[in-house]
Amino acid sequence: MKHLLYTLTLLVSVGFLSSCNTNQKQMENTPIDWDSEFTTQGLHKIDTDSTKIIVELRYATTDNFMGKNVYGNLRTGYLQPEALSKLLNAQHMLNEEAPELRLLIYDVARPRRIQQVLWDSSDLPLEERSQYIANPVSGSIHNYGCAVDLTIAKADGTPLDMGTGYDDFSTLAHTDNEEELVAQGLLTSQQRENRLLLRSVMTKAGFLTLDSEWWHFDAFSRSETKTRFSIVE
Repeated sequence: MKHLLYTLTLLVSVGFLSSCNTNQKQMENTPIDWDSEFTTQGLHKIDTDSTKIIVELRYATTDNFMGKNVYGNLRTGYLQPEALSKLLNAQHMLNEEAPELRLLIYDVARPRRIQQVLWDSSDLPLEERSQYIANPVSGSIHNYGCAVDLTIAKADGTPLDMGTGYDDFSTLAHTDNEEELVAQGLLTSQQRENRLLLRSVMTKAGFLTLDSEWWHFDAFSRSETKTRFSIVE
């Protein structure tokens, strides 16, 4: 009798755990209404139909430093309205210099819960990690919809050569030592020129640069961002 009761209890427990796992997988696979999530907090969608801007969110693919999709069904980029206005202005200025070139977006607004995934997925030592990935406790400017990760692409969408790929956590991705990197033969003059073109149109449009990442630009300072906008959790 005791053996029978033990067996029944074990079967019920296994069934319960199996049900929990199934429910968890169903929740993970449930599409998120990203448009509602972002727009209810005042963010606007990047309209790729009426502009030359391309949006290819790397964290919605496996082509990123984590090797996994953490955005699920998200395919469109969102920004705070003023940040989006600056981005559109940057594309306009790029067209004035080189009509065939387009801005290629890798990441824009990012919920803080995804920031935690990025933070936890990095194998960088803690003392170096915050140089490339904002600690989710304080939040990234991406989490407020005020930061853009991007490059420049040709008319067919092919990215210009910037010397490193996206999310390259090395000094080769830094912008404060490019002349030295060229002198050492670690960057070519053309790669630096491509970076300078990107920085030129973005800073003229009102964005701020980040020394450790050639692809990252902030629409506002951290203090202004945190004062004016709410974080997207």
